[in-house]
Amino acid sequence: MDPVAALKQIALYLERAGEATQKVRAFRRAAAKVAEIDPDEITTRAKAGTLTDLPGIGNSIALVIAESVMGGEPSYLVNLMGKQAGPVAGGGALRAALRGDCHTHSDWSDGGSPIREMAEAAIALGHEWIVLTDHSPRLRVANGLSADRLRRQLEVVAELNVELAPFLVLTGIEVDILLDGSLDQEDDLLAELDVVVASVHSQLRMPKAEMTERMLTAVANPHVDVLGHCTGRLVVGKGRPESEFDAPAVFAACAEYGVAVEINSRPERLDPPRRLLRQAVDLGCQFAIDTDAHAPGQLDWLPYGCERAEECGIGADRVINTRTADDLLAGIAARG
Repeated sequence: MDPVAALKQIALYLERAGEATQKVRAFRRAAAKVAEIDPDEITTRAKAGTLTDLPGIGNSIALVIAESVMGGEPSYLVNLMGKQAGPVAGGGALRAALRGDCHTHSDWSDGGSPIREMAEAAIALGHEWIVLTDHSPRLRVANGLSADRLRRQLEVVAELNVELAPFLVLTGIEVDILLDGSLDQEDDLLAELDVVVASVHSQLRMPKAEMTERMLTAVANPHVDVLGHCTGRLVVGKGRPESEFDAPAVFAACAEYGVAVEINSRPERLDPPRRLLRQAVDLGCQFAIDTDAHAPGQLDWLPYGCERAEECGIGADRVINTRTADDLLAGIAARG
């Protein structure tokens, strides 16, 4: 087995399991280091037991490399694969129908990896496309993109799409919904993007009536295509309670304006909860099952959202990321 591929695969599995970023980066840095060295030297070092003489190669990583070049599958990788064989029991048919992911982040904002690495991981998972949705400028804690930085990113994506064709990185943003419901980016720039995910990130505990009006204003904005993690809840650690808003009113507006309700697959979010998902189903909403991935391995979190969607009676015909890129963009254009 190619040791570089093995190290990258381990990094992906560690990310999917939510392991510490430091551990993930150690494997990814090791993969980059090994890729720079002549394969014959790697084999010689593996046989001589001198891999740990290389910078950034500790005992665990050296064993992975040695087992790879000796023709076997690294035990570290085998163990990870066994532990993560199936994160959830249901949603398999819906997961198989998904062609892409409408909510992903790169190291341009608060993600941990370059756009190319995110795209290559998506390709490995069988995706046809992903939407790159880095944060907007006022979310400074997440290194949100100014208008100028976002324009530069669009140029990078255009070049990358030539190299990765037929796979597509669709342009997008996770734009912050401001207190008055306006969006945290220039209108003309939002109009240039393929997909706009709008999310609340601040003052999550504002009064119900005000939060409802804030969300309704955003949903009515013609640039908004997806309403992201609508309750803002966190369900792990100390957790975070749901924002309070008139869910039937907001979901009815989503149905009216053709805005998809996101089913956020991050294990610490799983947002919205099932009772609200069922309301959105009854009100005729479309959905986007997204990972909100901030690292390549997290792109494989889609089963968490698919299982919950299936439990709530959501079929593939109501999920926008079961569409080809052309059909997705045509549907968005038709809304306008």
